[in-house]
Amino acid sequence: MNPLLFFPVFIAFFVTFLVLPSWIKRAKKIGLVWEDMNKYKKRKVAGSGGITIVLGFILAILFYIALRTFYFNSNEKIIEIFALLTSILVLAGLGFVDDLLGWRHGGLRKRHRLFLCFFAAIPLMVINAGHSTIVLPFFGLVNLKLVYPLILIPIGIVGATTTFNFLAGYNGLEAGQGILLIGALSLVAYLTGTSWLALIGLCMVFSLLAFWIFNKYPAKVFPGDVLTYPVGGLIAIMAILGNFERIAVFFFIPYIFETFLKLRGKLIKQSFGKPKKDNSLELAYKKVYSLNHLAILFWKKVKGKAYEKDVVIFVYILQIIIILLGFVLFGSSIF
Repeated sequence: MNPLLFFPVFIAFFVTFLVLPSWIKRAKKIGLVWEDMNKYKKRKVAGSGGITIVLGFILAILFYIALRTFYFNSNEKIIEIFALLTSILVLAGLGFVDDLLGWRHGGLRKRHRLFLCFFAAIPLMVINAGHSTIVLPFFGLVNLKLVYPLILIPIGIVGATTTFNFLAGYNGLEAGQGILLIGALSLVAYLTGTSWLALIGLCMVFSLLAFWIFNKYPAKVFPGDVLTYPVGGLIAIMAILGNFERIAVFFFIPYIFETFLKLRGKLIKQSFGKPKKDNSLELAYKKVYSLNHLAILFWKKVKGKAYEKDVVIFVYILQIIIILLGFVLFGSSIF
């Protein structure tokens, strides 16, 4: 790989890292702040910091396109890259609107959110992204033809976008999960011969890494839906463009499980814990409605108390285990 191709990754990291402190100050100044829910003494933290991630990512990808165009004299995959950027921008805009409306007030209505997320799938649909021929259990190789771009692509993008938002609410959780998932998918992309897609994934990973430095416990900034929507969407888009939907779905198992738990709570139960004076966490409900709640129960059994950092570590470890299992189970089609 040409060393010049690492410049977009550096741009993604440093743009996010350098812009974020200014965003934190401005967000606090205009009152775009949210309560840190898992602390006993509630404090106000700057919100919607994910907008800096989107900025860093977009600038990095545009620089990557410029390199391909003017230095490498190549327009290969340019249409796919611009379709990806368009989808990410649509999701970022939708997420920012949802942030401004406020999660405490319900944000966008669920049906409106699903409908608007569908628009993010249109750029991939109109270019007929991905491969319509897939392997199905018991049926083998099946060509889905128009079913793939018109039905499966929007289902994948809408599903990943909305469900990635479910497992959230703890310092460093969303950004860290994005790093793990997109990092793993970038490795899959590289190993399966789509290095251009791996580089795009790495740009998001390093932008998320810069954000995570400010978002880890104790958080100085929260990501908001302006982060979770684009990251969830990118996971689906990478799977579609790289033709590795099966392993991507496997990596996404924690979010599938989280979706079932949220449905158990009729999509109204929150993932937060109930903080005590020492900032340890108790369950906010009598039943488990999130993997975060399961993590609280686990740590209370193991060491008697559960803290916010413990919950995040639990989810990280679970995600890493799922990723490693995915590479073992699907290794024959990757390596």
